[in-house]
Amino acid sequence: MQALLSALGSAGYAAFFVGGCVRNALLGREVDDIDIATDARPKRVIEIAEEAGFRAVPTGLEHGTVTIVTEAGPLEVTTFRRDVETDGRHAKVAFSTDVAEDAARRDFTMNALYAAPDGKVVDPMGGLDDLRARRVRFVGDARARISEDTLRILRYFRFHAWYGDPMEGLDAEALAACAEGADGLDRLSAERVGKEMLKLLAAPDPAPSVGAMAQAGILARLLPGAETATLTLLVHMEELAGAAPDPIRRLAALGGEEAAKRLRLSRRQTKALDLLRTEIGSAAGTAELSWRHGREAARDVELLRAASFEAPLPADLEARLDRGAGAILPVTGRDFADKVQGPEIGAGLAEAERRWIASGFTLGRDDLLG
Repeated sequence: MQALLSALGSAGYAAFFVGGCVRNALLGREVDDIDIATDARPKRVIEIAEEAGFRAVPTGLEHGTVTIVTEAGPLEVTTFRRDVETDGRHAKVAFSTDVAEDAARRDFTMNALYAAPDGKVVDPMGGLDDLRARRVRFVGDARARISEDTLRILRYFRFHAWYGDPMEGLDAEALAACAEGADGLDRLSAERVGKEMLKLLAAPDPAPSVGAMAQAGILARLLPGAETATLTLLVHMEELAGAAPDPIRRLAALGGEEAAKRLRLSRRQTKALDLLRTEIGSAAGTAELSWRHGREAARDVELLRAASFEAPLPADLEARLDRGAGAILPVTGRDFADKVQGPEIGAGLAEAERRWIASGFTLGRDDLLG
């Protein structure tokens, strides 16, 4: 990474780490994707990178982006840009040589932070103060930023959940802008909306942000029928149980009509959501749930039940989960084949299973066949 920035610098160009990698590094959090911004044009970036021994892939030349393949992984290098035209989903851009113009087109001030190879931070939009205060603030006018890309409404709530001060409410001006621009959400693809919602629900405590979405009328637009009270209680129950955040579990707490379709969930996610929603109100006990669906799914159901019915978690939750997960039904359909035929085999097995579960998994083969 440093070698690439050094090569750009030696050729006379400015080059900075930018965005989330700078933000997270300053917060002491894990850095995932690393992005680089430069005043070099894309074709020049390719030439410099290849001269320095890197492989360059022109992944988005019209938007100024080149992917550089390094031993540490792929890096996206993007030329400074300014917006020329936007429609709420896409933007036409022009290249720039001014880092301030590049910063002005970003969404939040904490994402408009640049770091030189020597670690010096360039802060054209006052993002450092906002980052220290855990204040999520749009760059410039919130309404203008949202009109450029409506997805920024959802990103605002997501970023507040991950980086905002939980003791402080969301900015009134930003909330008003989000509410006013909410009609544009209808033009976003379900994939984009679903991706943002799942990232939001994966935050340590998304409840305040989701509650603000509900107050602004945005949650009902995305998930009609969704309610936030159970989510707040679920987060508390998760903390008590030491359970890691799980967006599908939390989505089950929110409810809402056709959530899987509206958020374009995968088949696996849809199956998990359907299971949780079905079992919340079932009569199956913890051990039975663990036996049928696995330990983790059973724990999720119990967390959701506790939050939904405002009841304490079972004191021996872990023991119940273990008992069910380790249980093995001591009979099979073959054990009934000598006594009955056809559909009666299934009925006999189902009755044996019922009795076995009711006994707390204690009845043996002879008991169940006797």
